[in-house]
Amino acid sequence: MAFKVGLLGLGTVGAGTAEILLNPAQRHPLLQEIELYRIGVRSLDKPRAVKLPPDLLLTTDLDAIVTDPNIDVVVEVIGGLEPARSLMLKAIAHGKHVVTANKAAIARFGDEIFTAANEAGVYVLLEAAVAGGIPVIEPLKQSLCANRIQMIMGIVNGTTNYILSRMQMEGSSFESVLADAQALGYAEADPTADVDGLDAADKIAILASLAFGGRIKLAEVHCEGIRQVSAADIAYAEKLGFVIKLLATAKRDSQIAHEDSGLAQLQVRVHPTLVPKIHPLASVNGVFNAILIEGDPVGQVMFYGPGAGAGPTASAIVSDILNIAAILKVGRGSNMGRSSNVAQGNNVQADGKPLLDPLLACSHQDYCTIAPISDLVTRFYARVLTHDHPGVIGKLGTCFGSHNVSLESIVQIGLRNDRAEIVVITHHVREGNFRAALEEIRSFESVTVPSVLRVV
Repeated sequence: MAFKVGLLGLGTVGAGTAEILLNPAQRHPLLQEIELYRIGVRSLDKPRAVKLPPDLLLTTDLDAIVTDPNIDVVVEVIGGLEPARSLMLKAIAHGKHVVTANKAAIARFGDEIFTAANEAGVYVLLEAAVAGGIPVIEPLKQSLCANRIQMIMGIVNGTTNYILSRMQMEGSSFESVLADAQALGYAEADPTADVDGLDAADKIAILASLAFGGRIKLAEVHCEGIRQVSAADIAYAEKLGFVIKLLATAKRDSQIAHEDSGLAQLQVRVHPTLVPKIHPLASVNGVFNAILIEGDPVGQVMFYGPGAGAGPTASAIVSDILNIAAILKVGRGSNMGRSSNVAQGNNVQADGKPLLDPLLACSHQDYCTIAPISDLVTRFYARVLTHDHPGVIGKLGTCFGSHNVSLESIVQIGLRNDRAEIVVITHHVREGNFRAALEEIRSFESVTVPSVLRVV
């Protein structure tokens, strides 16, 4: 019996997904048993990037797809928050498994969506929501599940990585490279989600939730973008042996577990960062993504590849469809081939709900405790402009010292517009102390601090 798929959206990613499902030759044999049954679109007259069979039903009635009793899996690739959220919830309510690439909806409404899925006994899989074609969600759930994850650090937004890579290679300004990225289609006409770090924040919230076994409140994820990174900062970083990357990080802040849930306190943050050139993430350039995971006992593993695009994202979506189809085929999941039929025998719990594979389902209920950014202990880079007069470096050093900020180096680089340009690198210090020192320094006469960046 074929497993029937309803596809919501036939844009770039939807077309890539349809292409794979309609051309299963030389792919996994289980694809032969998956039928692309109905596709929901906004317009029936729009030209399509994929050739569809004449008998494949296109419809603008998306509700009809998520409620169709013949459909087993609903694939949501329309993007945005609504109607994507409502459609996924309605599909779940009608016993459909859901596959989505929608990181924004999952990061904001994941608690609601996964609670509904667990109640209904269906899967919501989202490999494509983070890092496109790079398999990282399922490895976190399955291959690395025996590990105590200590840290996830990654480059998870290709647009910002492309911009920073070009700035590094060419010495160009942020504004000029952004304009090129928009012309080439790497950046949206409104690039806010990318360049202000919002897209990366959505993704690290999802990864942190999976890695640390608790839900994440997106509002608690510290988020900074790359608009303030200048060509001068790129050049100074290069001289000091660093490159600048927009990093998304989720890390255990303490081994002390929360007294109610047993969950460790976390740091979850997105910001531009000076990365040593010898670091594994330093050589990840262009639109590529990479995610470094550190666990006990595995140590460090890194996932690298294309983070977006029709092919990579569709690859991840179809892998999720295959995961669900495989479970349905062997009878371990819910709804054996038909959404209206509950699995029988050993696959049903005492309350009548289908059993879910605990390595694929997302069942945690408690929220992780996120440490405030002021508690972060890290190294910092700061660029200071001031009048060039005797004792200025000593005055800066004294101010930092009075706030318990230990300096690794403080160097006068030269003159910029008749003012001395001084670059400071700290040892590991508490962010709150560093910010207090900067506030005092900014009160000095004729002193500005145009750039402050964290250092790995």
